[in-house]
Amino acid sequence: MDVSILSYEDKLELLKILEDKIYYDSGRKFFGWFKDNRDGYDRHMLFLKDGANYRQRAFLAGNRVGKSETGAFEVACHATGIYPDWWEGKRFYEPTHGWVCGKTSEVVRDTIQVALLGPAGEWGTGMLPRLEILHVNKSAGQRADVVTVKHASGGISTIGFKSNDAGRQSFEGTARHYIWLDEETDREIYFECVARTMTTDGVVFTTFTPLKGLTDLVLSLVQDGNLDTPVDGVSVTTCGWEHAPHLSLKVREEMLALLPPHQRLARSQGIPQLGSGAIYPIDIDSITMQSFEIPKHWKRLSALDVGWKRTAACWLAVNPDDDNVYVYSEHYVGEALPVSHTESIKARNPKGAIIPTVIDSAAHGRSQIDGQNLFDLYKNLGLDLHNANKAVESGIYEVWSLFNSGKLKITSNCTHLLSELKTYRRDDKGKIVKSNDHLMDCLRYAVMGLDRAVVPAPASIYDPSKFYAVNTMSRTTM
Repeated sequence: MDVSILSYEDKLELLKILEDKIYYDSGRKFFGWFKDNRDGYDRHMLFLKDGANYRQRAFLAGNRVGKSETGAFEVACHATGIYPDWWEGKRFYEPTHGWVCGKTSEVVRDTIQVALLGPAGEWGTGMLPRLEILHVNKSAGQRADVVTVKHASGGISTIGFKSNDAGRQSFEGTARHYIWLDEETDREIYFECVARTMTTDGVVFTTFTPLKGLTDLVLSLVQDGNLDTPVDGVSVTTCGWEHAPHLSLKVREEMLALLPPHQRLARSQGIPQLGSGAIYPIDIDSITMQSFEIPKHWKRLSALDVGWKRTAACWLAVNPDDDNVYVYSEHYVGEALPVSHTESIKARNPKGAIIPTVIDSAAHGRSQIDGQNLFDLYKNLGLDLHNANKAVESGIYEVWSLFNSGKLKITSNCTHLLSELKTYRRDDKGKIVKSNDHLMDCLRYAVMGLDRAVVPAPASIYDPSKFYAVNTMSRTTM
């Protein structure tokens, strides 16, 4: 249109029409989201779809992949009752009452509130369609408290805004149809939220970048720390930069270069990785290698941690040419008698040979099964046992020093040890989390006892005083 031929009044009218259109379009973000751009966003679609079959869902996503927008989109669907034609996820056919939750009230205001309503002063420009918003109850500091929304059934839905810093008690009591937790919450608050949906056939879904690693919450949602095997009734979807077509390869490469190594998996792929709480903050792939036949002239040592619920052991080999150490085998069995463990341990030794074993000195106590001294029992069964050096912090330092220098590797067949390594961490008070750590103890015992490693010798000529060879690596003397 050639606006030069329009009168001044016509131009004002046209300007008003354009302003009205911009205002109208700004309140309809919901209707364009995922409408024409679902290609390449398969992980986002899977997360939404799983709502039809799972009460609990976790969307573990990298930075800037659209995890909060995806959570906000689902909330908008449930609150309005407007579901797109392609929707395969959870549906509610009556007005809903839901919660959206974040870490603190300020974070809720600056992230979740913006995602759903838009910035303060521009409410209606977020994921909730402006024309469907009836009223916003505000608390102090322009923070939304409760939003009422028109539902397609003719009724009214409500959305309550909550923060974790209010404590678990604030999540008690009221039944909810859905609860969206943006960013990771405490395990106690999470399961309080699950309880709120039990009488409504509701859903709880959380979207976050797992910077804290395999936390108690994540571990409660999956089996043995494996994201590919969630517990029954739970869906876990990871989403990385490669699943977000709006992030160009150039942008991804620039972002990755800026990240510290221990955060790269979490921030780029949504895979939990222990950060500052990790006892061994390393890239697991960098210290893992394929199993191989141990040369006969290499020194060996094993370490044993005994218990009825779990008895664990690991085997180390030392290359005398460069002092590199390799963890090449493991034993990880529960509720079995010492004779069974001993048979399995002996089977890992070269045929007819003896390898010294360092053991937790707690084995000098009495067995929970028959009251016998476990140290003597295993010794009488043919193991060459020696008390382990149990100094925790010094042992951790020695293991970390070997990892950090590239001198300690683990073969891929040691699956339980590698799993424990991923979850071995300190709590927020700096204390070691004592769970799922049997092989971590064994590894520490073995590294602290490397001076006992020997070249395996047949039992008929085995003489500890003759075959012990002091390790040449520089180690802390306890």
